[in-house]
Amino acid sequence: MVREARLAADRRNTVLRLPAKTTLCMQERDRPMFGFFKRTPLIEPAVMDWQFDCFEWLLKNTGGFKVFSETVLVQPSSQFFPQQGMTGPELAEALFLQVKEYAGMSDWPCKLEAQDEDPNPVVAPTLVVQDAPSAPAGTFSAMAEGVVITYNPGSISDPMSLIATFAHELSHYLTGSFSEEPPGGWDNWEYAVDVTSVFLGFGIFAANSVVTFSQYAAFDSQGWRTSRSGYLSEAEVIHALGIFAALGGISQSEILEHLKPYLRGLYKRACRELLGQRQRIERLKEVGAVESHAIPNP
Repeated sequence: MVREARLAADRRNTVLRLPAKTTLCMQERDRPMFGFFKRTPLIEPAVMDWQFDCFEWLLKNTGGFKVFSETVLVQPSSQFFPQQGMTGPELAEALFLQVKEYAGMSDWPCKLEAQDEDPNPVVAPTLVVQDAPSAPAGTFSAMAEGVVITYNPGSISDPMSLIATFAHELSHYLTGSFSEEPPGGWDNWEYAVDVTSVFLGFGIFAANSVVTFSQYAAFDSQGWRTSRSGYLSEAEVIHALGIFAALGGISQSEILEHLKPYLRGLYKRACRELLGQRQRIERLKEVGAVESHAIPNP
């Protein structure tokens, strides 16, 4: 099946599709006698259910828990990315190959291409074009000629976001090869792809890249800009990261030290809430493979 995807620089106006009966059941089950005494959960209960379904779907289609147990938590450090002194396309290519290796996809054939440069929104010292068009952070295309992944060259200055983009696009590649649709159907594919990048070990990069803030300065102007990427919210990515850590037996401290400061409280909260989901975590550990995925032909 041929699929194409583009990861926009900001979140698309899409809605995660959940079965109506799931939402209703969760609302009935979690309705407290006195609602004002109950703290609102980090994410909607129905979304939590969907995330657990996603992890089960991913485990089944990638070899089961036995294979997952070998997955590493990829960290933003020179130990994981020792590309010292590289710049430009050379750095992008090196990071891409490293991400493929950690994702277990080194032998999956694909071509990496840089997109055209975005136009500079600063047109004069005191004039900046608002909502200037920009290329997507990354794209994935699977054609008869082969798979092509592209990236925005402006991301090279932000390796955290660039690595998150590569993990996201490779997650398209991986899950696009599944014969089984994601929970909720292919309309939920982009959301499932966000979970997949966490599942592959890149949750820290994904969480830190949902919202980015950057400043710019020149001799005659200065300013700042923010951008959003991915389809899940920060809280939803953090929750998926908590499931990944619980499933892999990864300590809080190993993750907290690499998260943005304001995300650390969210992660601690996710871990506390997931303590009440131990049985579901244990059930995931019993998931075996339903089919194997051979390396696609070049």
